[in-house]
Amino acid sequence: MPEAAKNRPQFRNIHVTQLANYRLPLAGFVSILHRISGLLMFALLPFILYLLDNSLTSENTFDYFKGFVHYPLVKLIILAIVWAYLHHFCAGIRHLAMDTHHGLDKDSARKSALGVFLISIPLAALVALKLFGVF
Repeated sequence: MPEAAKNRPQFRNIHVTQLANYRLPLAGFVSILHRISGLLMFALLPFILYLLDNSLTSENTFDYFKGFVHYPLVKLIILAIVWAYLHHFCAGIRHLAMDTHHGLDKDSARKSALGVFLISIPLAALVALKLFGVF
């Protein structure tokens, strides 16, 4: 067997105990967050629809829910939902672009993943500033 073949690294499936040492690429991180944000939106959809339905029944319930939104924990939950929507939307457009171009090379995948963060995080930060009354 040639010497170069012996020194070649072997790539195998990693075990759960090796996850701490594994460096996930940015595109993989965006993909995982895309799935988490979709799950978060799906899980909270009944709660959001319940609040919307009750807030539209009368003026009193609308005022009640309007006062309910002033609690900091509720604002953080709203911010999490908004971030999930913004990230899922931007990552979904990225995935659609990958589907139309039959995938991406490594450099383009990294750049498009960075673009998802550069768009979704500042938009979520603007919503957070508005939600917490900065402007």
